[in-house]
Amino acid sequence: MPLQTIELETAPNPRHAIIWLHGLGADGNDFKPIVPELVDRAWAPIRFVFPNAPVRAVTINGGMRMRAWYDIRSPEIAAQQDVAGIRASIGEVETLIAREAERGIPSGRVILAGFSQGGAIVLAAGVRHAAKLAGVIALSTYLPMDGLTATERNAANAAMPIFMGHGGYDPVVPQALGTLSRDALVALGYEVEWHSYPMAHQVCPPEIGDLRAWIAKRLAAAPA
Repeated sequence: MPLQTIELETAPNPRHAIIWLHGLGADGNDFKPIVPELVDRAWAPIRFVFPNAPVRAVTINGGMRMRAWYDIRSPEIAAQQDVAGIRASIGEVETLIAREAERGIPSGRVILAGFSQGGAIVLAAGVRHAAKLAGVIALSTYLPMDGLTATERNAANAAMPIFMGHGGYDPVVPQALGTLSRDALVALGYEVEWHSYPMAHQVCPPEIGDLRAWIAKRLAAAPA
């Protein structure tokens, strides 16, 4: 079954889409409240799509069932990765991108965004997507399956712009893991705009301001 989504359009007839994946245990409502402070009224209409992750057992949480894009099996989140779960969620993102194309928004006007687990999925999906995307926003996260990126990435998004923001005091996804992922992406030639903030595992107002400026550039550069 297709994922349930919560959608918000900034004005009728949206010309751009931002597909935004939540973190572990949250749902599609998690980032909806930031839209009013993120969006500039001068921008062309945007459709925000906030999908709900499937409910699954999460090993690190004692097998408790919750919304998760993949299982986490170790306190070191980049260890013992749930490759099958990650690939399944990449497939869900592909379906959401295709749905936007059917609704008149091609991938060149689609930004993928995500926080924590959601950010990991959009990074993995973005580098593998076979048609050019407008960019990827990856917040408080890391690049999963990093050892496979060089061989599995698609040339269509070799120059894809990426925004990465991370808290210097993040106890959930250590910033050091984020910087390792940033460096791996830069080494492969990706255009990564990196920001560090004095915060924990969260989003802060300065980050929203930096995101607004980055999104404005992506909208301006998107194909007509």
